[in-house]
Amino acid sequence: MVQPNVQRHEIGARMSEAAVHNGVVYLAGQVAGDGSQDIAGQTRQVLAAIDKLLAQAGSDKTKILRAQIFLADISEFPAMNAVWDTWVVAGHTPPRATVQAALAKPEWKVEIVVTAAV
Repeated sequence: MVQPNVQRHEIGARMSEAAVHNGVVYLAGQVAGDGSQDIAGQTRQVLAAIDKLLAQAGSDKTKILRAQIFLADISEFPAMNAVWDTWVVAGHTPPRATVQAALAKPEWKVEIVVTAAV
């Protein structure tokens, strides 16, 4: 049996931060490294992490196929959007869903998952 060609990036004991298969990069949910930041600061950190991982996979934010955004508090939706709107490239806005969710650590305010073409 032929194994599929899967490239993994930033492999850890529990998970990889990204996997690439058939020209598509799948990112793990990205969260802020500094949980003491407000929603804007955490969103900037998360988007920078996404930029870094996409670049490692040979992609970028103009090739995002979909984004899933999880907010600990949906009332912070406008503040998160203000940062997102300065980051996303006009004409390349991906399909997106945003929901309120209990995140794995209480200090996390936002987690973003993206899938992108390479």
